[in-house]
Amino acid sequence: MVINNKNKEAPSISDLKRIPLEKNGSWNGFFVTEFILMGLTEQPDLQMPLFFLFLAMYVVTVLGNLGLVTLIGLSSHLHTPMYFFLFNLSFIDLCYSSVFTPKMLVNFISEKNIISYMGCMTQLFFFCFLVVFECYVLMSMAYDRYVAICNPLFYYILMSPKMCCNLMLGLYLMAFSGAMAHTGCMLRLTFCDANTINHYFCDVFPMLQLSCTSTYVNEVVVFIMGCINITVPSLTIFISYGCILSNILQISSKEGRSKAFSTCSSHIVAVSLFFGSGAFMYLRPPSAGFINEGKIYSVLYTNVVPMINPLIYSLRNKDVKFALRKTLSSRKFCS
Repeated sequence: MVINNKNKEAPSISDLKRIPLEKNGSWNGFFVTEFILMGLTEQPDLQMPLFFLFLAMYVVTVLGNLGLVTLIGLSSHLHTPMYFFLFNLSFIDLCYSSVFTPKMLVNFISEKNIISYMGCMTQLFFFCFLVVFECYVLMSMAYDRYVAICNPLFYYILMSPKMCCNLMLGLYLMAFSGAMAHTGCMLRLTFCDANTINHYFCDVFPMLQLSCTSTYVNEVVVFIMGCINITVPSLTIFISYGCILSNILQISSKEGRSKAFSTCSSHIVAVSLFFGSGAFMYLRPPSAGFINEGKIYSVLYTNVVPMINPLIYSLRNKDVKFALRKTLSSRKFCS
């Protein structure tokens, strides 16, 4: 849907592709009020199978993350810095997947995959906010493991409740600043030639392709913010695990080395999937087939990672299993 600023019948989207934006003529301004999401695929035969696949993934994501949030909140045994960060990670993944997955599921079974202009910008803001926040939460979890393994005597000093809360507040502020930067730059653009987004949600690069004004500032912001929010946490995580690995190799006990490796392996898997797919999307210049190829990588960090995080951290963690059994047994006793 396109609205004209003048008293003249608004052209269709196909007409707009052939009408220049005149500065001194009657058509001196128009803007898009709705976008059409092309979705993950245009093949009709795949719509229903993909609907049920992503519905199952979303149900697992919601139940897993909500269950982990509830378990950590109820179990005093898990009220430690490590599980404080895990609580926030699960909460982020729960919100993160809910930003675009319900709309994505509706689009699989709907003929008109329409999202309003403000709805698209809102989705973009929360997507940027949550993805940046998750980057730094994963970094904080790596630092927590580094302190726990390499400096255990100072663990409760360096990771005190006040320190953890201040760190989390700082992460929220950084995530909010990053989201405001991306959304603010997107709001300054004019969309006047087309309104079909070649993606299943309002991502940065697919939207930049639709702008009829210069996107240079946006591309610079994406590159700078991508370097900061992907490279800095990644380097911090690699350095932390480098120190952890060096410390683990010095442990004489085979059982001790195995326990330390088990503690960190789940975090490494989650980090590799999340940062690897994110780096592919935002730290390389767009090309002709970039967006279509990028959809597959987007599925990793928007759907797969939020789904497997609670599975990785709960199935591989003895403390979580113990807390779950204790919580279930206490509920049975009370009933």
